[in-house]
Amino acid sequence: MYHISIISSSIRIGRESHNVALYFQKYLKLNKLATVEILDLKQYNFPIFEERLKNLKSPSLEALEFKNKIIASDAIIIVSPEYNGSIPASLKNVIDLLYEEWQRKTIAFSTVSSSDFGGLQALTHLEFIFWKIGAICISKNFPVAKVQEKFDDFGNPTNKKETNGFAKIFIDDFLKCIDSNK
Repeated sequence: MYHISIISSSIRIGRESHNVALYFQKYLKLNKLATVEILDLKQYNFPIFEERLKNLKSPSLEALEFKNKIIASDAIIIVSPEYNGSIPASLKNVIDLLYEEWQRKTIAFSTVSSSDFGGLQALTHLEFIFWKIGAICISKNFPVAKVQEKFDDFGNPTNKKETNGFAKIFIDDFLKCIDSNK
């Protein structure tokens, strides 16, 4: 069985994207597809990026823990809101903290927005950043438009049948990519 980490990248008060991370955690566990762990950047509360982790003289225990969790993951789902046409600083900060750890790692993206576009500009930025690093980004993604209407605070979708249908397509492709990259 795979071990998948889900990065919940928003640290804002009242964040909605975290509900999507909770949904994927439940979906993967209920369908017995993987062991799952949410890496919540709000809980990590990393300082502003100064240098890659490998070059820091005294890295924090949290940064080392995060690195080890990325290494131990078979693959990663990044759930990111779109802020001003891009990704949150908290996510860019943690991406830049690591480098080799992202290379050849299978990564899938779920971007969210409160508008009709589902974070597609953030998706474009994420795909480019991770392509540049050398990660393996799956072609399918899981955009969520009007996220505030689609999930409750516990990760339950308002339209379970429709959401699970989209999630099945997304996760099936994700798992195939993990298989082909092993």
